[in-house]
Amino acid sequence: MSEKIYATHGAPIIALVGFENTFSNMFADCNFGNKEVAHFENGMKMASAWADQNLNIVAIISYSEIMAPAGLALVETLKKKELPLVPFFLVVNYFNPNLRKLALSSGVSDVFRIPLKTTRIEKRVNFLIDNWDQLKDNIKSEVRQLKNIGFAKRAFDVFFAGIALFMFSPLFLIIYILIKLESKGPVFYYSLRAGTGFKVFKFYKFRSMFVNADQRIKDLKHLNQYDIDAGNKEVKETIKESHCSQCATEGKCQYPLYADNIQWCEKDFKYSKMASSGSAFFKIKNDPRITKVGNFIRNTSIDELPQLWNVIIGDMSIVGNRPLPLYEAEKLTTDKYVLRFAAPAGITGLWQVEKRGKGDMSEEERLMLDNTYAKNQSFVNDIKLILKTIPALLQKENV
Repeated sequence: MSEKIYATHGAPIIALVGFENTFSNMFADCNFGNKEVAHFENGMKMASAWADQNLNIVAIISYSEIMAPAGLALVETLKKKELPLVPFFLVVNYFNPNLRKLALSSGVSDVFRIPLKTTRIEKRVNFLIDNWDQLKDNIKSEVRQLKNIGFAKRAFDVFFAGIALFMFSPLFLIIYILIKLESKGPVFYYSLRAGTGFKVFKFYKFRSMFVNADQRIKDLKHLNQYDIDAGNKEVKETIKESHCSQCATEGKCQYPLYADNIQWCEKDFKYSKMASSGSAFFKIKNDPRITKVGNFIRNTSIDELPQLWNVIIGDMSIVGNRPLPLYEAEKLTTDKYVLRFAAPAGITGLWQVEKRGKGDMSEEERLMLDNTYAKNQSFVNDIKLILKTIPALLQKENV
């Protein structure tokens, strides 16, 4: 299939990302002057066309939640590709003041919440395009990292991770073979995670579930450990099998796992949006979606070993708060919980040591332990946690 040519005569373009036919009539009614409107299926296709065809894109409007791949992650991707800095707008379903603050500090020009008002979009887009040369210097280029890990911690991380990768290389080979023998699919995968200061990065693990695990989540929602711990034993009404409104525009889940050119859904996104009072976490005891090898590598934390590479490249630390899937992170941007993102993202941390294997843990307890670690984080305390981690790994409870 030949590459789609969006424009050849150099006309200014307003790029619409992820809308497809959604709101197409509304944008057709907008008066953008001499600017053309071009639809792109997703952010990566837009970035590729922009670079390959030398498009004159003067603004981007993306239909994506702030923490989704076509949100802040797309802003970061455009920076890494060194594409021109232009006004970037988001159209979202979910919103709160802290998410707005995060978006604006990350380079997003403005955020529009559904339902949309044509007149407001028209005025804001035209104003920012016309005055961009004077305004762009006031746009912050990246999210401020709230916690400097320090030279000692970083040196320890690189040394420890490097030695561990070398020592565990034979184990990597054995696990690789066992996973391949038990089930079809890639051995390694990555998904997008939010770490320190809500920085989004690729998070690597050994595969421990069947590739079609996401298809079974709707049948297992009532077993969610965190909802049970919170006393919410009422099973919510089953939702018809379909994409959520956000994913429907892409025709696929926006929170996928990637590996070896294979893509599958990590979590069924619609459950993270069912109710504002619902649990931000999803975990099932004795999860039937997990393979036999996966059960072993999870209980021994071997599935986490590929994250040593994340430590080497600086996305994570050995000790810190666990980086979260994007749909979980966006629910924790309130003042009560945002402190956890001030700490380094880590492989192991306070809540793993204090609670793991010692009984059920509520979502509130986990978040409070994350906040406690962020308040008291130091290299000395990290060493103490490392010494306590090994006994915590030898757990008997299957969680």
